[in-house]
Amino acid sequence: MTDRPAADDTAAPPDGEAAAAPEMVPAEQVTAALEAAADFKDKLLRTLAEMENLRKRTEREVADARLYGITGFARDVVTAVDNMHRALTTIDTELRELGDAKVIAMIEGVELTERELLKAIEKHGVKKFSPEGEKFDPNVHQAMYEVQDSELPPGHVAQVIQAGYMLGDRVLRPALVAVTKAAKSPSSANDNPQSDSAAE
Repeated sequence: MTDRPAADDTAAPPDGEAAAAPEMVPAEQVTAALEAAADFKDKLLRTLAEMENLRKRTEREVADARLYGITGFARDVVTAVDNMHRALTTIDTELRELGDAKVIAMIEGVELTERELLKAIEKHGVKKFSPEGEKFDPNVHQAMYEVQDSELPPGHVAQVIQAGYMLGDRVLRPALVAVTKAAKSPSSANDNPQSDSAAE
């Protein structure tokens, strides 16, 4: 029989002794760890919220750039449309009816070009508005002068001098308008006829 090697005393605990229990963590460390975890969770949630806000803001800015990026170009086209409209309004009906065929063809060509330009800018969000009879709104109308008009209450648009244009929900160019004013009140002498009799 061969002799077995002696057991290593350090490898196994002495008889009757259980394995050493893990060292207990003090309550303060547990509390500190929980607070740190809560702090990290709060920072993570804040970061996620900021990223979501950044994503939404970027989407909004891209959409605005698509819609409003043509502002300068749209203003130039609107000016060209206005000039065509002015040219057409100077042509009297007699010339339209009795004019030479070439002149009438030219007038119709200018009218067609004006309509096509308006359609083209409408495709890109530009809309023409003519607010005659509407209540005056300083956000979209520019008052040029006041007029008396018995058919409209004070503060309404009596006449549109130049149509306005909107680009999306923004004013590209306000409408130039004439606004109705209140009728003149009668003189104080007419208001108080007793003042004359009292003076006698």
